[in-house]
Amino acid sequence: MPRYPSEKSARWLLVVVLLVQAMVALDTSVVNVALPHIRSALDFSPSGLTWVVNAYSLTFGGLIMLGGRIGDMVGRRRALLAGLVVFGVESLAGGLAQSSGELIAFRAMQGVGAAVLAPIAFTLITVYVPAGPERARALGLWGAAAAVGGAVGVLAGGVLTQWAGWRIVLFLNVPIIGFLLAAARRGVPADRREGPAPRPDVVGALLATAGTSMLVLGVIRTDIHPWGSATTLLTLGVAMVLLTAFAVVENRVSAPLLRMRLLTHRSVVVANLFVLLLFSGQFAAFYFVSLYLQQVLDYSAATTGAAFLPFCAGMLLGSTTASRLATRVEGRLLLTVGGALAAVGFGWFAAVLGVDGSFLTSILGPSIVTSTGIGLCVVPMGTAATVGIAPAEAGMAAGLITSSRQIGGSIGLAALATVAIAVTGRHDGGARAALAAGYATAVGVSGLLLGLAAVLAFVALPARSSGSATPDAGQRMPTACEPIRPVHAGVPDSWQPLPGSQG
Repeated sequence: MPRYPSEKSARWLLVVVLLVQAMVALDTSVVNVALPHIRSALDFSPSGLTWVVNAYSLTFGGLIMLGGRIGDMVGRRRALLAGLVVFGVESLAGGLAQSSGELIAFRAMQGVGAAVLAPIAFTLITVYVPAGPERARALGLWGAAAAVGGAVGVLAGGVLTQWAGWRIVLFLNVPIIGFLLAAARRGVPADRREGPAPRPDVVGALLATAGTSMLVLGVIRTDIHPWGSATTLLTLGVAMVLLTAFAVVENRVSAPLLRMRLLTHRSVVVANLFVLLLFSGQFAAFYFVSLYLQQVLDYSAATTGAAFLPFCAGMLLGSTTASRLATRVEGRLLLTVGGALAAVGFGWFAAVLGVDGSFLTSILGPSIVTSTGIGLCVVPMGTAATVGIAPAEAGMAAGLITSSRQIGGSIGLAALATVAIAVTGRHDGGARAALAAGYATAVGVSGLLLGLAAVLAFVALPARSSGSATPDAGQRMPTACEPIRPVHAGVPDSWQPLPGSQG
């Protein structure tokens, strides 16, 4: 099997992977704090405002399996560079948007770029970092990068919005993209396909995106059209037809986005359901806690961002702890404990998000508990979702888990937004008390979703499914400061790095 070119190039590869992951997570959260300013500037309705987040998440989640397969088909470095260009151009265009429709459209196109970037970043770890302690540490860093990106996104979004307006939060991606384009050429090896390239499954991608979009549209409009109304039932019915058509197409095309035999792996299925539930709760909680701080406690955008720092600290603590325990503790136990801890944290949030709350009484404690629990889940859910998968299908498996993350987040936010609006509308107190009650209820439901995820992991995941086997005698876990050594094997047969290529 081919060797990775050099240890120096391997370090650059890790820089690219972690920064891509951080940037994608940052872009999911950076607009949260700016949403009230965006609403005022572009005249969004309360329900329409969620589409600033959902437009990005939907195309991201719907196209992500295609993004993973494109990397397998045309080469990972080529696809990565193209994804970076699309992401950067659309970030710039979004910052220049003059209407709500323009901003939603450009956010959707950002999601297209992210759909290529995220699965390739994950696949580069599974292909070039050897299984065992080194991969566990790399996945821990990967999860920490998402934690840092998400938290820095909230912090940067707050500070930059207050300092220079909401548009700067989208312009922020442009210099990051410039650095990544240079780093990717240095650290990601040029690869070539041995044999003819299969045709991309464009029909499957369109059906998946249309189906998930209709599903979220049906859910998000339940504040206007009740669940039993003809409009909602028709929208959800169309979504089911489109998703069923997607499954039929995947069984017939030669190079499907999702090979159905992948769903015969029990660990893969359970891990993806876990991710769906986890991020259904997490995305919504970020959104509602951010609005609570600004609209109930009257925090400025910058102060709201700073209030999320404990969440960042807890995610770092949880993910680094999980990476050290991954070879000694069963993955299902880490997922169970992490999910249960996050559920307790969300329940704590729901109990204290009152009109008279404060940072110390309503934010600090539940933030640390929740984020530590979520951080504990990062490594085991990543390995459980890819265990036993052939290297040539690494992109497909990576696309599936990242798709579950984004689609779960979109559907969770859409559903819980309708819950919050319904509770707020029925509340007979003042405006702030009504908002606090709506946000607290939505976050409480997030806790129920995390509790269900914890039970699912404990009951349904097979033992030792997430790469937690005991290391060989004499093997030790690398420390956080040690470089990841170049991989000597494990590259898929269909793609090989070009000899001597360092980018």
